[in-house]
Amino acid sequence: MPIAPTPRFTFTRKESASNKTPRQINRNLVFNLIRTRQPLSRADLARVSGLQRSTVSLIVEDLIAEKWILEGSMGRAPRGRRPTFLELNRQRAVIALDIHPAQTTIAVTDLGGKIVAQNVVDLPDDPTRAIQPMVAAIRKLMDAHRDKSFDGIGVSLPGRADPQLEKLIFAPNLNWPVLSIKSRIQRATGLRVEMDNVANACALSEVWFGDSDGVRDLVVVNVSEGIGTGIFANGRLLRGANGMAGEFGHVQMATDGPQCGCGSRGCWETVASNRAGLRYFQEISGRKAPANFAALVKMAQADDADAVLALEKMASFLGRGLRMIASALAPNEMIIVGDITAAWYLFGRVVEAELKQNALAKAPKLRPAFDGSTARLRSAVALVMNGSVV
Repeated sequence: MPIAPTPRFTFTRKESASNKTPRQINRNLVFNLIRTRQPLSRADLARVSGLQRSTVSLIVEDLIAEKWILEGSMGRAPRGRRPTFLELNRQRAVIALDIHPAQTTIAVTDLGGKIVAQNVVDLPDDPTRAIQPMVAAIRKLMDAHRDKSFDGIGVSLPGRADPQLEKLIFAPNLNWPVLSIKSRIQRATGLRVEMDNVANACALSEVWFGDSDGVRDLVVVNVSEGIGTGIFANGRLLRGANGMAGEFGHVQMATDGPQCGCGSRGCWETVASNRAGLRYFQEISGRKAPANFAALVKMAQADDADAVLALEKMASFLGRGLRMIASALAPNEMIIVGDITAAWYLFGRVVEAELKQNALAKAPKLRPAFDGSTARLRSAVALVMNGSVV
């Protein structure tokens, strides 16, 4: 089955149009306004975008012809023609894969990032058999949603790959062969597959779906089995040589700290990741840690004193690492992704206090991802809409 090209969108909502790109920028602006404020009339679009009505009409007709948007209900008007409201085409969808070392969450999302359905796939112990159950789960979801037109598959990867995804550069927490996942899924589904490091994908997702305007510099910190950071600066992702920019999780914080998957000791992720939180609970309580980090968070929310102390310690180390990043990059804002955001009202203050302690300059705005623990899934839409990784 051929893989059809998809029209591209960029992620800057307030970028000034240059002589080379005004049409594309205006198109992005109109699409994003419809996505975030639907239903909207053409007159509404002209008013909120500041574009000429004729320009808006041309762009809208293109988006309708390409089936990105649809004409919906009609509004009321005191006089003249009744306006027709515009909305996203909910029949267009994306398959999202959020890969973890032991399991993968696979979901169907619409172009607005709404999760329509999802399944969790436990991966076999044999790493050579990890991809087949994912392919089977994708096919099952596609069969169950045959009314949808799928634009592609986005994969959030807990590791760094080269820009062409020909080889894995760095994935200390991933023990199965990920290199063939893109080609195997494309062959099995006929859909275009876009992959990127989860933190990079979440940075794009924040600009695409979140509160960030796409102009300000921001850093997304993904807190999971490890810690990864995605850096969005000057309107684009910062990748660095071999795509390795953002590996702050492997900066040493304690010379005598726990062994890290990268081979070093005391890396930031060994003291501030989900795994660290579970370890702290065992050390503090003398009890067996819960089955997963989400369960530990729920224990803290239920006022389990040991769980609260464990997560406060984790949050303190998380804040110290954020202070390091703030000093190095001076972003406008820093955004946290992961299960810890479910209890941000309890532990966000600890993280922020550490971030601001002895800060060299004004601390950046700190907040959890607007969609919390589902950010990794929604980031798949951003990957597909952004097209191939650049």
